[in-house]
Amino acid sequence: MPTPRIHKEDKNKIHFLTFTTIEWIDIFTKPEYFNLIINTFKHCQKNQGLLLYGFVIMTNHIHCLVSANKESCSLEDIVASFKKFTTSQTKKLLEKDNRKYIPALIKSSYSKKKNTSFQIWQRENYPEMIQSKKFFLQKINYIHNNPVVKCYVAKPEDWVYSSAKNYLLNDNSLIDINRIVL
Repeated sequence: MPTPRIHKEDKNKIHFLTFTTIEWIDIFTKPEYFNLIINTFKHCQKNQGLLLYGFVIMTNHIHCLVSANKESCSLEDIVASFKKFTTSQTKKLLEKDNRKYIPALIKSSYSKKKNTSFQIWQRENYPEMIQSKKFFLQKINYIHNNPVVKCYVAKPEDWVYSSAKNYLLNDNSLIDINRIVL
C-alpha cells in the first residue's frame, strides 16, 4: 500500500500531520525527549520556514498543524529534516538512558525500512490538508484534548507539551506558534 504523501500542488498549505514512533513505542517519557522535539520545532521555524499552528507531543506520537513559508523549504523537506534530526538525537539520548529495551525493540521492529539500523518514526505522516475553519478547529481541539483523553491531565492547558497554553492562556513561554486567520 502506498505511503500517503503531501500532494505537490498542496505542498505549502496547512496540513494536519501525525508522526508516530515505530511499534508505537513510548519513547518520549522524559523531559529531555520532549525538549528535543520542542527545540527541533524551534530550529525548523527559525531556519527552514516552518509555520507551526498547533501541536501536541505524546509519549509515542506527535500531532501538528503545520505549513511551510513559501520562500523557504517545502513542508516535505522540513518534515524529512525534522525526522532525520530527531532520530539521530533520540538515538544519543537512548544511549544514555536506562531503558535498554527500547533500542532492542527498535532494532527488531518489523516496520522499519530495510537496511536501516535505527529508525524511530513510521514513514507515514497521514497528511490531511486543512481546507476550512471548521476542519482546523476540529483538528486543534483534537490535538489539545489528546492528553485529556489519555488521562494524563484534567484540562488541555495542563499538558506542558502542546499548544493548548498558547491558545487558551495566551502563554507562549514554551514555543511561539503561528495564529491562523481562516
